[in-house]
Amino acid sequence: MVLSTTSNKFVIAPLLVLAAFFRPVPKTLSLYEAVEPHMGTLFRIKVYAPDQISAQRGFQAAFERIDQLDKIFSDYRPESELSRITQEALGHPVRVSEDLFRVAQASEQLSIGTGGAFDLTIGPLTHLWRQARQDHRLPQAEAVQSAIVRCGYTKMHLDTAARTVQFDAPQMLLDAGGIAKGYAADEAVMVLAKLGLHSALVAASGDLALSDAPPGQTGWKIGIDSFDRADKPFTHVLMLSNAAVSTSGNGEQHLNSGGKTYSHIIDPKTGMGLQDDVTVTAISRHGITADAAATAISVLGCERGLAYAESQPNLAVFILVKSDGRVKSFESARFQELLHDNSFKETGESDR
Repeated sequence: MVLSTTSNKFVIAPLLVLAAFFRPVPKTLSLYEAVEPHMGTLFRIKVYAPDQISAQRGFQAAFERIDQLDKIFSDYRPESELSRITQEALGHPVRVSEDLFRVAQASEQLSIGTGGAFDLTIGPLTHLWRQARQDHRLPQAEAVQSAIVRCGYTKMHLDTAARTVQFDAPQMLLDAGGIAKGYAADEAVMVLAKLGLHSALVAASGDLALSDAPPGQTGWKIGIDSFDRADKPFTHVLMLSNAAVSTSGNGEQHLNSGGKTYSHIIDPKTGMGLQDDVTVTAISRHGITADAAATAISVLGCERGLAYAESQPNLAVFILVKSDGRVKSFESARFQELLHDNSFKETGESDR
């Protein structure tokens, strides 16, 4: 773990976070930063603390929690709970950890709400496409169809009262890649808060979780722009606290074949990687929601994705579509509201 006091600026394309940039920070609190590798990416934590010892204690606890979740949700580890549960719970209910059940439940709700655009059981397809990217060639159509048969959120059954999971079909696999990092960022923020560190930012690749605003500020300053235009002014700037921001797009994980680009994001219905060059930024109260929603809306596409976003009072969405060298942007009504009031306030029931 690397620990340091830091300037309050860093970039997560296409997000830029600028903390406490214009007003002086009270002398009682200083900004500290730490970075560790987890879940196949770098987790970066920024926290305002009274001293380095307090910050160090917070970083250690937060990273330990992230590591614990990595061991639960990694589909690269055959011993992880995520990897084992589809065999253990085949044909009969099995009680699972609170963390796995919470993620499975959130995934199921999103699957139902989006008609299957998000699917925790997509593991057979993601494993197939992971190998395809390593081989630099498209998977065979027969292999795709075989994987599709082993997917399907309707084949996963949850019992809230008993906290159990049951699967209907053999050889199913779970993949929490589209939701686990957001959940882990949420949990890290909660750990820091329990230690009295209430002003923090946790970043995991394109996923951000924010707690209270930096001292003297109304929120963490979030700049959202199109396709890494770091040398130009931001098109949108938000001041956010107690919120989460997730961005989903082709990024570095894609497959080029036959003059076409296939994203690592897979449509569960077709079994194919997305070909549209779309970047979705989702903002919600919690990372578990924003992370999964960004993936689901990428699959739904711009029109259906915006329609879904408008049906969710606690979800704001910004979509960029790149075609023929041109970029078009689309904003949900909730996102436009955030541009005006510069704060994220929940409406109605919490999303968690």
